[in-house]
Amino acid sequence: MRTIPASVDKLIEQLKRLPGIGPRSAERLTFYLLRMPQDEVVELAMDINNARMNSSVCEECFTISEGRLCPVCQNTFRNRSQIMVVEEPLDMLAIEKTGRYEGVYHVLGGVIDPVRGIGAEELNVKELINRVAGYLGNYDSIEVILATNPSTEGETTALYLRKVMKDVQDYDRVRLTRIARGLPVGGDVEYADPITLQRALEGRDEY
Repeated sequence: MRTIPASVDKLIEQLKRLPGIGPRSAERLTFYLLRMPQDEVVELAMDINNARMNSSVCEECFTISEGRLCPVCQNTFRNRSQIMVVEEPLDMLAIEKTGRYEGVYHVLGGVIDPVRGIGAEELNVKELINRVAGYLGNYDSIEVILATNPSTEGETTALYLRKVMKDVQDYDRVRLTRIARGLPVGGDVEYADPITLQRALEGRDEY
């Protein structure tokens, strides 16, 4: 016998699909939403819809953007001789919060993960190679900072990038570095505090 309305049950099921939301969290969120004033619920729904409708992917670095280019790529004062490679837009956001990085980014859109059937061809790897090659036309050298997470998949992806980066013409002008082991093994960049990220960035090593 059903104890809650079908519409409420459906909302719980939808929320359970979100990352990091388990059954109990989905239930708590659902009943919190049901207690919210109607106008706030409508405003929340509109904000979600507007964010989805108005968001696209930056044509340069592949993070979330509201136009062709994200604010970082639009900024002509950013140092384009430094490209930090991250897994997801949230990693980029975490690095930006440190306020200590002045280069640009490249979002891979994930990591190599054979278990989940994700290979290098599903990531923005080819675009990274082309971007580095293009920037070499404007700079004497380019530093590519690998900032993938210190997980098995993140390390596998970093090793793959080190291998394919050698395909770049004038590779001898590319400096490849890896952020320091300031993050715990298996820890995510997006969850690290600004001080930890700053130390990991400042202590990066040749890779």
